[in-house]
Amino acid sequence: MFSRLKEDIQCVFARDPAAQSVFEVVTTYPGFHAVLIHRLSHWLWGRGFRWAARYVSFLGRWLTGIEIHPGAQIGRRFFIDHGMGVVIGETAVIGDDCTLYHSVTLGGTSWDKGKRHPTLGNGVVIGAGAKVLGPIDIGDGARVGSNSVVVKPVPPGVTVVGIPAHIVDAKAKQDKARRDAMAQKIGFDAYGATADMPDPIANAINLMLDHIHHLDQQLDDMQKVLSNAGIDCRRHQVPKLDDCEIKDQP
Repeated sequence: MFSRLKEDIQCVFARDPAAQSVFEVVTTYPGFHAVLIHRLSHWLWGRGFRWAARYVSFLGRWLTGIEIHPGAQIGRRFFIDHGMGVVIGETAVIGDDCTLYHSVTLGGTSWDKGKRHPTLGNGVVIGAGAKVLGPIDIGDGARVGSNSVVVKPVPPGVTVVGIPAHIVDAKAKQDKARRDAMAQKIGFDAYGATADMPDPIANAINLMLDHIHHLDQQLDDMQKVLSNAGIDCRRHQVPKLDDCEIKDQP
């Protein structure tokens, strides 16, 4: 028990540079308190004292602002930073060395009995405000961006962002750089197609930018072929769209 307690304290220092002393962690960190209270409520839950376990969990929520169902399985060195508003459901499983920030929800999408909450692998980090919903697996070392909504499994070692969450990878960064260049070329504000936009709008804009990019390449190829055939084909400058806007009707 004391070795687990020591691990829980040490993981706070490893992941929160604001921690100053052991006394400060033990007396003022609600995430640390919530984990301790959960260990007691989970012990009661596993031995059939269901009401007592729920009541201890209720007291823990009242004291810390963090709600962890007694049935949830939590691994070693689990850290909840800030913690207010965190909700962890009954059938959630959390591996070792995981970190959750405030307002994270590990929730269910069904009223049926059985497994209905997420399973987190080892070393998973979930940013503030993120919602991970349903009996899905989040692979070892995965990262979930703040305010993301995850409803599908996440492979190990990747970062997901957005609503619904999607994987951020090297190809996505290359596509974004190409789209930003094309957007600037036609006078479009490239910051309008960032990851913090609602996905349907961002996807529509990205598809249009891709379409324009391919059309631009085709026109260049056609111009070269016509020039090689001795036909004068001058390329006109693409007009700027700076003054293009939708005005409110009076």
